[in-house]
Amino acid sequence: MSDNPYEKLQVSEDASFERIKEARDALLATYTGDERQRTEIEAAYDAILMDRLRQRQEGKIKVPERIRYAERLAEPAPPKINRIGNHPAVKWWQQQLDMPSLRGVVITSAVYAALMAIGIYQANPDTLALVLSLGVGFNLVWLQRKEQRLGRAFLITLLALILGAVVAVGIYHLGLLAALFSVDQTVGLGVFITFWLTSNFLR
Repeated sequence: MSDNPYEKLQVSEDASFERIKEARDALLATYTGDERQRTEIEAAYDAILMDRLRQRQEGKIKVPERIRYAERLAEPAPPKINRIGNHPAVKWWQQQLDMPSLRGVVITSAVYAALMAIGIYQANPDTLALVLSLGVGFNLVWLQRKEQRLGRAFLITLLALILGAVVAVGIYHLGLLAALFSVDQTVGLGVFITFWLTSNFLR
């Protein structure tokens, strides 16, 4: 680990607190599975906070007026109650959804795009079955890696496979893609799109 915590977080020594926090969060997202790196990042962040506190106590950092004399400011308006956001169903969905890292989106996009391209280019049932099997395996491993829950990963992968296939068949029979793809190719597209969504945006 670098002796300079600012270098560890890749920020300048005069960076704002918001910028430092954003840098820490971005690095933590990059090293999701590397506990040593994550520990070093958190330690660097704590070191910067302590450094900023020391500088403030020594008068080297000017505290904004709005913070020093906060009691002079008018009382803030009471928060508005968001009845929709507090609904149990909405809260449940919020708990199921995840904000993916850029690295994760790039990896899953590349894998599923490659599998879709192979399936469409070869355009025969055996190849489509093979690439779908590879897609199922990748989705299962990716979800299990994120949450360390194999049963949940298997269930989500199975539901995504069924949902993607059903939606794709419905779209094909509506004639929306019939001119471009066979029914097998359409099913492959639907399944891979569903896999991409679940692997990135579901916990």
